[in-house]
Amino acid sequence: MTIHSLSRFSRRGALALAAAFALAASGHAQSATPRVKLATTAGDIVVELDEAKAPKTVENFLQYVKDKHYDGTVFHRVIDGFMIQGGGFTADLQQKPTRAPIPLEASNGLKNDKYTIAMARTGNPNSATSQFFINVKNNDSLNAPNPDGYGYTVFGKVVSGTDVVDKIRAVATGNKGGMQNVPLEAVTIKSATVVAK
Repeated sequence: MTIHSLSRFSRRGALALAAAFALAASGHAQSATPRVKLATTAGDIVVELDEAKAPKTVENFLQYVKDKHYDGTVFHRVIDGFMIQGGGFTADLQQKPTRAPIPLEASNGLKNDKYTIAMARTGNPNSATSQFFINVKNNDSLNAPNPDGYGYTVFGKVVSGTDVVDKIRAVATGNKGGMQNVPLEAVTIKSATVVAK
């Protein structure tokens, strides 16, 4: 092989390599996991959503974010040593209207571990709408098929603001508006926005 043909090969090889890197980069950009910032009165929480394992749940959550549904809602149920729940009620505990419920995706391999975000639901496994909760400890009892044969759908995790989650879980709570474990001083989600990585 002459020097000339070698340089031509390496140039072609370098171009092919560059194209492969560009393709990989664009593929990565498309599969980048979305993040949502919950700006609360206690500080900011950023959650990273797992579209691959909980596609319907992530799509549903992002639609509520885009619709500004979460803006002005509160963490209405806080149980230290368990979870903090929000996304459904205003500060005066009026329930906001929601879209149709979504199917359960609890058997997706994601666990209700500390600082993961999951969907709240009623006794009907396919009843999740807008309400979510953040686990403040490893809640193995919520993983499918527990506790009722179905489990609770985890769809992401907190990647920034775990200190804020810890602050919220420690607030004083009581009975209010016919509900238990309600923060005595409202912890409000001022805004929920999709943020870049």
